[in-house]
Amino acid sequence: MSRGLLTIDLGAIVRNWRKLCAIHASGAVAGVVKANAYGLGAGPVATALRDAGCRHFFVAQPREGIALRKVLGPEPMIAVLGGFPRARRHGLTPVLNSLEELRAHQGQAILQVDTGMSRLGLDASELESLARDPSPLEGTELLYVMTHLAAADEPGHPLNAVQADRFAEACLKLPRARRSFANSSGIFLGGRYASDLARPGCALYGINPTPGKPNPMEPVVRLEVPVLQLRTIAAGQTVGYGGTWMAARPSRIATIAAGYADGLPRAIDGRAKGVIRGKAVPMVGRVSMDLITLDVTDAPGAAVGDLVEIIGPAQDADALARICGTIGYEILTSLGNRYERRYLPA
Repeated sequence: MSRGLLTIDLGAIVRNWRKLCAIHASGAVAGVVKANAYGLGAGPVATALRDAGCRHFFVAQPREGIALRKVLGPEPMIAVLGGFPRARRHGLTPVLNSLEELRAHQGQAILQVDTGMSRLGLDASELESLARDPSPLEGTELLYVMTHLAAADEPGHPLNAVQADRFAEACLKLPRARRSFANSSGIFLGGRYASDLARPGCALYGINPTPGKPNPMEPVVRLEVPVLQLRTIAAGQTVGYGGTWMAARPSRIATIAAGYADGLPRAIDGRAKGVIRGKAVPMVGRVSMDLITLDVTDAPGAAVGDLVEIIGPAQDADALARICGTIGYEILTSLGNRYERRYLPA
């Protein structure tokens, strides 16, 4: 093998979804599969969730929804968060984010109200205008009214309670419709954040929705990268661009077939690790576009062709993200198309 192997456990994704369903007992649980299911493959992931009973899916762009409709068939709801106006022409459900979009739309839709994110959705003035004059709603069948939590991964953040209050007030000003509130972390905030439809994304894919606490979700991803070459270097010899790492002893260096072009950020230089033949070994030198080097001196059995685990039980996507000051979402969505992909069945 001359490229990395990305293993995606569809069974773990389905089990994570079922666990979220059990926690969010007030209503259904959707599958958020935008950005190609967080980089893991929207087709296989959504098919596994559909076969497990999921009937609501969310994507970000119309083209994502169009492709997904071809895979899933006519039955499941596929909502497009930024889908007006093209979504309605392809059997998709647009999420409407302004009075202008609401006036122009005919048919089924989801209406988003902004309760504190200050991104998409009707703001307070538009909501008041709609309460005074509901005519923009004529011809629209509201499937759900939704909002998006801005700080759900911080349970003590005061904005969570503020958004809960604002969402309740907003729904009182609108025609009776089902509600969609909690995201992945919001599902764990308690009954006040329950609704008719939760919209988890990261939790499905094994990212911890409760930072600072043990991860309640199963791991989904394993990334293994082959050793292309091994070399022995003397003490004092440097490795990689800029000579930023110098061997303090005679060392054995393994070069593996992945780099920042494959979604492994340059910021993990010298701080991340790999696991080879069950032994943790440090990354050394700079991450380059296609290659990473590791010090395997203390793993004497390492050989060319061995697979080095970069994401797995010893170092999950959240751990890799913490090393370079980002979040697990960014790690997953950055994993490139140069890996061979293997799907474990649901």
